[in-house]
Amino acid sequence: MQPDLLPGHRAVLSLQQLRNISPLVHCMTNDVVQSFTANVLLAIGAAPAMVIEAQEAAQFSPVAHALLVNIGTLTADRRDAMLAAIHAANESATPWVLDPVAVGGLTFRTQFAHQALALKPAAIRGNASEILALAGEHSGGRGVDSTDDAFSALPAAQALARLTGAIVAVTGERDYITDGENSWSVSGGGILMTRVVGTGCALSAVVAACCSLPGSRLDNVAAACQFMKFAGQQAISASCGPGSFIPAFLDALYGLNGEALA
Repeated sequence: MQPDLLPGHRAVLSLQQLRNISPLVHCMTNDVVQSFTANVLLAIGAAPAMVIEAQEAAQFSPVAHALLVNIGTLTADRRDAMLAAIHAANESATPWVLDPVAVGGLTFRTQFAHQALALKPAAIRGNASEILALAGEHSGGRGVDSTDDAFSALPAAQALARLTGAIVAVTGERDYITDGENSWSVSGGGILMTRVVGTGCALSAVVAACCSLPGSRLDNVAAACQFMKFAGQQAISASCGPGSFIPAFLDALYGLNGEALA
C-alpha cells in the first residue's frame, strides 16, 4: 500500500522555518558535487560550508546546524575526518545525515557506512539500491545508479529506520520517507534530474538542513524531498536539456514559495 503524499501545508511550514533560520550545513561531500551542493543550499535559503580536514571538521561540526556525510569519493583520510566530525556532532547534539553513495558494491565504503550507522545518524538518504544494501538485503545498484524500484525498498527503509532511529528517505521516481512506523511519499521531478550530476547529493544536503529545524523530523525530511521534486518539475518545464536545466533548477529553488507548495 502506497504511503500518503506529504500534505502541502507541512512542506510550507518547513520552508518558512528553513528561510527564517538559514541553517549552516557542514558538508563533507564528494569532490564531484561540492559546488553544485553549495549553490543548491544557497538558492533554497541555507548556508553551506565545506570543511574536510580532520581537526577542523571536528571543531566545525558543533558550530554548524547540521552535518552531511556523503561517501561518494571516500578515502582513508576522509573517513577519519568524517568520523571525527560525527563524534563531535554527536557530542554537541548536532544532527547529521548519511548519504551512502554506491554502498554495497565496494568493500571499503560499505564497511565505513555500517560503522557510521552505529553512530546514530539523524537521517539517511539514498536510492533504492543503496538503502537495500545498507539494510543487508540484495540490491542491483550500478555505482550511483539504482536498478531497484524505490517502493520495493520501502520495507528495507522502514526496517533500517527502526534499527537506527534515523529518518530514512529512499529516493527515485517517487520518494518514500519513513521513521519505521509512519511514512510519506513525495512525487514530482522527472527524468532530466538524473541527467545532471549531483541532484541526489544536493538533496542530502537539503535533508541535513531540514533535520536542524524544529518540529517533526519526518515531516521536515519529507519536505526537503518535496522542495527538490517541485523545483525539478518546474525546471524541466522551463528547460530544453541538461545544460539549461541546472540554472533553471537553481532559479526554481530560489523562487520556491509557500503558495506554490500548498
